[in-house]
Amino acid sequence: MVSTNDFKTGLTIEYEGNIYSVIEFQHVKPGKGSAFVRTKLRNLRTGSVLDKTFNAGVNMNQAQIDKTSMQYLYVNGDMNVFMNMETYEQIEIPTEQIKYELNYLTEGMTISVITYEHEILGVELPDKVTLEIVETAGGARGNTASNATKEALTNTGLRLLVPLFIEQGEKVIVSTATGKYDTRAK
Repeated sequence: MVSTNDFKTGLTIEYEGNIYSVIEFQHVKPGKGSAFVRTKLRNLRTGSVLDKTFNAGVNMNQAQIDKTSMQYLYVNGDMNVFMNMETYEQIEIPTEQIKYELNYLTEGMTISVITYEHEILGVELPDKVTLEIVETAGGARGNTASNATKEALTNTGLRLLVPLFIEQGEKVIVSTATGKYDTRAK
């Protein structure tokens, strides 16, 4: 059990039969009336975001989320195969469940698979990943305007804007939170 007074970002709770992660929270003590906690919760099964207000001090069930380090192996039809690095056990996750994350996954990459009571909820990506540029338009020679960009396609199928000096075949570091170019990989 966890009190709404103890909410913090990243806390996972059970609420109305679903599992939620606290994205944002704000404790409010109005001049009149009792205190309350305004929250933004992400449903870990569907990915949807819920705005919810709770009375201060209400107890909620805390959801025990497990994270297992696994290696992304390959795509098998509409399933994606991951392997536990300690037990060599393989699991399959439907493409539909991790559609966004597949923009950043490359074969052989190690990530965390999130589970709740043996139910696979999804995968947790690192903050930044290294991807290879497989297609890009040529940069205009002499174009030295600051922040000039061009569209590029990565080896995972992600389309993003990169600086004009990035060429096909180069590796770049991309933020998984924003999907934007961060820097050139060394």
